[in-house]
Amino acid sequence: MTTDFDLTEILAPKSDQANADDFVSGPRTFTITDVRQTGSPEQPVAVYLAEFPDGRPFKPSKSMARVMTEGWGNKVSAWVGKRMTLYRDPNVKFGKDKVGGIRISHMSGLPGGKRLEIPLTVTRGKRAPYVVEPLPDNAPSTPSVSDDTLADLVTTLRRKGIPEDKWLAGVNAITKGAATGLEVITEDQARKVLAELDKRPDAEAGA
Repeated sequence: MTTDFDLTEILAPKSDQANADDFVSGPRTFTITDVRQTGSPEQPVAVYLAEFPDGRPFKPSKSMARVMTEGWGNKVSAWVGKRMTLYRDPNVKFGKDKVGGIRISHMSGLPGGKRLEIPLTVTRGKRAPYVVEPLPDNAPSTPSVSDDTLADLVTTLRRKGIPEDKWLAGVNAITKGAATGLEVITEDQARKVLAELDKRPDAEAGA
C-alpha cells in the first residue's frame, strides 16, 4: 500500500551543489580542479569546478559518473585539469516526475579525440546510447560573475531602489534564466543585467 508523502523538500534544489536550474540559461564549460568521495550511493563523487562559485561541486549521478569513467578512466586523479560542458536536461525524472538534471554534452581528453557512446539505463530494463562529443582544446570556459562585477551589480540594484528580496527574480527575468543565486550567473549575464538597469532611472531620480 502506498504511503502518501510530500515531495516538496526532496525536490528542492540543494544549495551545497550545482543544480540543474543553474543551467536553464544554457550549457556551460568548466575545468575540474578536484574530485572527492561523498559517501552517497546515488551521487558517489563531488567534482569541483574552477569556474563555479563558492566551492559548490557538481555531484554527478551514477550514470554521469559512469560517463566520466568511460572517458577518463577510473582513477579520479586523471580527471583533474580535464574540461567538460554541462547542461540541463529537463527530461530527467525522479520517480515518475520530470524534475530536470545535469548532463554532460562534451568532454576534453576523450580517447583518440573521438566521440564517446555508451549504453545507459533510461528506465528499468531499458537502455539507450548516450553520446558525448569531444571538447576542442580552444573551447572557452564559462566563468561565473567576477567579484568586481557582482559588487557593481549589487550596488546598481540598490541604486535603482529594487528591494533585495526581488533581486534574483529581476535578474532571472532579464537573463531568462533560473539562477539559484546571483553568484552563479555568468559574467556575460551580469553585464547584460547592468546594461538593462542602466536604462532605468535611479530611485532618487524617479521619486
